[in-house]
Amino acid sequence: MTRAETTKFLGQLLIGQYFSKFGNHWASEVSVDPWSANGKRVDFMQFSPGDQMSISGIEKGIFTCYEVKSCKEDVYSGNGLNFLGEKNYIVTTMECYKDILPDLRGSKFHKHLQERFPESSDYFGIMVAIPEWRKATEEFENPTPLDDNTQNWKLAVILPCRPGPRRRSMTELLFCMLRSGH
Repeated sequence: MTRAETTKFLGQLLIGQYFSKFGNHWASEVSVDPWSANGKRVDFMQFSPGDQMSISGIEKGIFTCYEVKSCKEDVYSGNGLNFLGEKNYIVTTMECYKDILPDLRGSKFHKHLQERFPESSDYFGIMVAIPEWRKATEEFENPTPLDDNTQNWKLAVILPCRPGPRRRSMTELLFCMLRSGH
């Protein structure tokens, strides 16, 4: 698969697995500060309220940002690692995860994140696409080539994200999601 096809595949997998259920509030291509020199675009943003029946439940909601990356070059391209939510994930392939793993264990990735995206949170995790019938550990040892049928694949959280602080207001991020059109 090409980089564009891989990116599309991962996006469709994310939508199917995480956003297609009732009560999920999400948007794609979310622009934040689009008219400034510091404009950012988040591939996918999700708002998860504590509940949908009370003001306090909505106010206790959290934002999760997802950045889809098809390969190591995409991770370091400078095109968005905008982690603006309480939780943030890189959505990628097992091959890409294996390629960036030494950088995650060392300091290269964190230095890149701080230099290129200083507003991004250090609170992030990683999801990888794996075949429906496999475990992440098996897939790590012997990655399966991607195909174009998302029904045979799922996203596995290979590096969980612990929630961290958010620097942007709920109103601002919800407006950015609304403005994106979906």
